[in-house]
Amino acid sequence: MSNCADSMSCVILAAGEGKRMHAPHSKVLCEVSGKPMLRWVIDAARAAGIEKICVVASSDDVKQAAEGCEIREQKERLGTGHAVICAKDFLLENQDGNTLVLCGDAPFIDPQTVRDAYAQHMASGAAVTVISAVVEQPGAYGRILRQGDALAGIVEAADCDERQRAICEINSGAYWFSTRALVEALGTLKNDNAQGEYYLTDAVAAILKSGKGAGCFAASGADIVLGANNPADLLLLNEIANRRAIDRHLANGVHFLSRDGVVIGPDVVIEPGATILPGSILYGSTKVCAGAKIGPNSLLSNLTVGPGTVFNASQGYDSRIGANAHIGPFVHIRPNSVIDDKVKIGDYVEVKNSHIGEGTSLAHLTYIGDSDVGRHCNFGCGVVVVNYDGEVKNRTTVGDFAFIGCNTNLVAPVTIGDGAYTAAGTTVTKDVPAGALAVGRARQTVIEGWAAKKLQKYIAKKSK
Repeated sequence: MSNCADSMSCVILAAGEGKRMHAPHSKVLCEVSGKPMLRWVIDAARAAGIEKICVVASSDDVKQAAEGCEIREQKERLGTGHAVICAKDFLLENQDGNTLVLCGDAPFIDPQTVRDAYAQHMASGAAVTVISAVVEQPGAYGRILRQGDALAGIVEAADCDERQRAICEINSGAYWFSTRALVEALGTLKNDNAQGEYYLTDAVAAILKSGKGAGCFAASGADIVLGANNPADLLLLNEIANRRAIDRHLANGVHFLSRDGVVIGPDVVIEPGATILPGSILYGSTKVCAGAKIGPNSLLSNLTVGPGTVFNASQGYDSRIGANAHIGPFVHIRPNSVIDDKVKIGDYVEVKNSHIGEGTSLAHLTYIGDSDVGRHCNFGCGVVVVNYDGEVKNRTTVGDFAFIGCNTNLVAPVTIGDGAYTAAGTTVTKDVPAGALAVGRARQTVIEGWAAKKLQKYIAKKSK
């Protein structure tokens, strides 16, 4: 397939507003398993070997989401045919090859279907090959009419007679075209219909009428036709995607106690022998290594978790955790953090843009930001790295085998040397040499009898 990459291009229709989704963004950016539908479609085209991709958009958010693709704007939404017309210059640049047309809100088109349909398209010499699917309830989808193996036409559901309504093979809205034939057919489109729109199916009809040849490739699964026009549709897509993901990982040797609350994105990698507990959500390019245990009730986004690590009831983003670490419960790993092997991070600890060395313990109630912490350090309860002075974020360095006492404030920029100690309650504003003890707290003063009078008044008040 890669040898044909120069002859293949793709146009993705992504200009629909989708008001029925009631979303603050364009419809194609609604997420399925944590990934915008448009990115599902773009990635499928790329995985099939197509490098030249053009996204037809009408809003800035879609243009930004289509990173790495060419963009053409559809200022007026006048139908699927009009959307392809908006990409006419892109088609002309690639007119000696073949163009795949996809819908940006149909995330389940898959690379294998694209490749197999292309193979049939090339072998048959057809000017257009419609990708179809067989469904139990064809509903409002256009029906595929065949003449033997060839395509005889596409009939919209509203125009079907009784015999045609019984047909279960439907148009998916995905097509392979000879690009030159597509450009010619686009020139014949008219909008003399009730909606005043230009339909891409009319381009298929024009190619059929010209006698250039049209084929139909039936996809192996019915889900490729599914899109989302409302929140209920989007929920169905998520349920299907998640069921598929769990089934795929089960087949690969991943352990699950229950499917309850488990969500796994399409790009997540989980090695055999890992365990995913209920309520765990894994998004983006997350990778979970063998023997790791995730959850319950954890959220991972673009997070790598090393072998044998426990990640319990915590959240982690855009970071890396080594082997045999123990994270949680209630830990927040913020972006750009590296947690080395055998680190222990306990409840209510936040780590941000920091490197935590092997074997270090951050037990509880601690904030570590913009820091480089050495090996086998111990942080007591309530330690805070004061990394922000109101203008800039400053870094803190803690050497190997350092002991940071409870309720210590490390006011950045500051360095704690190897094996140094800070006393409980110390605010550190100057570097602490290796092996030294830093004490920075007020001397205690005791006033005898002072509390007795206060206590008598308090007891009297509470006794009323």
